[in-house]
Amino acid sequence: MKLFALLLAGLLPACAANQAVAKGQGFGNPSAPILIELYSDFECPACRAFHSDLLPLLMRDFISTGKVYLIAHDLSFHDHSAESTAYAFAAARIGKYTEVADALFQHQMEWAQSGKVWDVVAAVLTPADQKKVAALAKDPGILAEVKTETDDGRLKIQQTPTIIVVHSMRQYRFVGSPNWDLLRGFLNDLLNK
Repeated sequence: MKLFALLLAGLLPACAANQAVAKGQGFGNPSAPILIELYSDFECPACRAFHSDLLPLLMRDFISTGKVYLIAHDLSFHDHSAESTAYAFAAARIGKYTEVADALFQHQMEWAQSGKVWDVVAAVLTPADQKKVAALAKDPGILAEVKTETDDGRLKIQQTPTIIVVHSMRQYRFVGSPNWDLLRGFLNDLLNK
């Protein structure tokens, strides 16, 4: 029974990774020794800080070097975040997730106050891509994914941002934006084990 539980624990991150790759929200090498699941909300100010300050460093030092595979889980805990998440999921389907996510975080204060999420999304897309994303964001399948992702996130985390680091079938949880030097040291220690 213990062996079965260990095997199942090892398969769960792989299943999550496969879903993220299909949705366009997986970054790096899926075979990397470390998996990081990032739970965030486009309308969360702390998530914006994580996205602008820590994520580029993670990308540079760990994800682009093949040491970490990152899965972005976009949750909708705030007033306009379900709409922003639907646009991000739709953009992921056409290979534009990064552009839309970056714009949503960069202009968060504007659209969070005005409710004009589409204006920010449309600004980073071509007219052809705008039509695709606008249509996909209303698709019942995308809307169901937004709800499922948020419901699943509520079961796993208490606040955003939260990162769950998975290495050698062990999970480590960081709530909020961790200090970069501590996180980098922690990840390097895991890689050296």
